Amino acid sequence: MKNVTLCLVAIVMAATAAGCVRKNMPTEKTALPSIKDVPSSAWARLNEEKIYFGHQSVGDNVLSGITEIMKANGDIRLKITKTTDAAAFNGPVFAHSYAGTNGEPESKIEAFRNIMDNGVGGRAGIAFVKLCFWDVRGRTDVGKTFELYRKTLTELKAKYPETIFVHLTAPLMSYPDDLPNRVRRLLNLPVNPDLDNMRRNELNRLILKEYAGKEPVFDIALVESTLPDGTRAFFTKDGESYYYLPRIYSRDGGHLNEEGKKRVAEQLLIRLAGA
Repeated sequence: MKNVTLCLVAIVMAATAAGCVRKNMPTEKTALPSIKDVPSSAWARLNEEKIYFGHQSVGDNVLSGITEIMKANGDIRLKITKTTDAAAFNGPVFAHSYAGTNGEPESKIEAFRNIMDNGVGGRAGIAFVKLCFWDVRGRTDVGKTFELYRKTLTELKAKYPETIFVHLTAPLMSYPDDLPNRVRRLLNLPVNPDLDNMRRNELNRLILKEYAGKEPVFDIALVESTLPDGTRAFFTKDGESYYYLPRIYSRDGGHLNEEGKKRVAEQLLIRLAGA
């Protein structure tokens, strides 16, 4: 019994040390653009845009952040309206709505297609849909999901050349570093949140490989995983790095807190101002 206890203590100590190493080893530096550097002329153009955004709850977080930013920046005057009515695009608007069902990424892609085909496509100057962290889990067929997205967006771009389609990476979730999960990692046992984030990272790599540098992309995962000092939060598995959402930006491990909302909203606005 004494040997078992000593063994458990050793595992706990090693797991704790391993967790600390993972937590403090980010080596990449990312310099995110500052909203202060966007000229008033860019905001004036964006204010006149007709935008559609399909989303779920994290999208609500981001829109809340945009609302707060507009209160502090008089140059940004977007007309945020929850609608899919084509008539709303007769003038400048930042229209948005829920799209599809959480946990079913295909439903969100199809919902976005239907919204475009029901009058928004061609009338919106900018359009994009965001998958949720809950849409991409450990068992998700990432290749199938990406291929449906790629095929759908290729068809929509051909059908509505007047609309700029912005591609978004999937948002991330946090890295649980509680003691039980540290022990599971040390023993090479599955940790479901890690598997989920690994699949999200895999999907995001496919999106970036397909579109980055060729078409407009908003890398929400990059923004979420970048710490204030420019390092990125990541863990490693089998020699591969996977990014995750630091707790400082989240209220529950997935949804954004006030700091996270503002951070992601700022970067989205900067990206749209340059679209």
